[in-house]
Amino acid sequence: MKGKGTFILSSFALSVLLTALAALIMSSREDKALRREIAMYEALYPQLKADVDLEGKVVENLNLRDGAIYSALFLTEAPSADAITAADLIADSDSLSDSFYLNYSASKAERLMVMASKVDSTFADIFLLLQQKADSIPPLSLPVKDMSYAQTGASLGEKQNPFYKKTVQHQGLDIVAPRGTLVWCTAPGVVTDVGYARDGLGLTVTVRHKGGFVTRYGRLGDTFVEEGRKVKLGDALGRVGVTPGFAPHLHYEVLLRGAAQDPVNHIFASVSPEDYSRMLFISGSTLQSMD
Repeated sequence: MKGKGTFILSSFALSVLLTALAALIMSSREDKALRREIAMYEALYPQLKADVDLEGKVVENLNLRDGAIYSALFLTEAPSADAITAADLIADSDSLSDSFYLNYSASKAERLMVMASKVDSTFADIFLLLQQKADSIPPLSLPVKDMSYAQTGASLGEKQNPFYKKTVQHQGLDIVAPRGTLVWCTAPGVVTDVGYARDGLGLTVTVRHKGGFVTRYGRLGDTFVEEGRKVKLGDALGRVGVTPGFAPHLHYEVLLRGAAQDPVNHIFASVSPEDYSRMLFISGSTLQSMD
């Protein structure tokens, strides 16, 4: 009887020992896997933070550029909008536990919801501003209908003149268009000049707009307006012509109180974001003008 009790006790002790050993082995495996995962996160964290910091700087630079364009166009400071910064994207936590990622995801979602709720109010501020500044809204339409990015030529800056083969200051945007293409007024205004320009742009129409803006349409073949006529947005001003020595195109200028502006910045609202980015690249990288 005593031997049987000893056997049972020994069997129980052995099973407990085996169970403990199995639990220890399983625990060790899970612990090692968890440690490897933590080590991987710790190794990735510095690079992730550096990447997000860089993206934050890029976004900040884009915001500054967009703000500058907005100020130049609307003559006022752009409405403010909160953005997710790099500090927001990388939560201030030294732990990389599951709870950290869960809390991070939840807080990010909350921030996105808050940002989304501010979109309507931001647009409302913009529309209110536009109503208040209705007399100074700049020309923002295309002078040629259905213009694609492939029609974009050289814009503002130092470009090589194809006729004189020397670098000159190019004052506008070249828009490639066949002879006879209709040219449209890009904002309401008054025609102040129709005739052959002294600066060599051929037959040109000049329109004065409110807010100190002026648009010029050069390289025309014929015109439909006369000096002193009031024109509306979308009125036909003339047609693209052919000037000896130059390929058919429209030379389009935007001036603000006599200072030349980059016309590409004045057509962003009339094209898709993809086409606008392509137009920016082509107009800036094209080193030779068409006139």
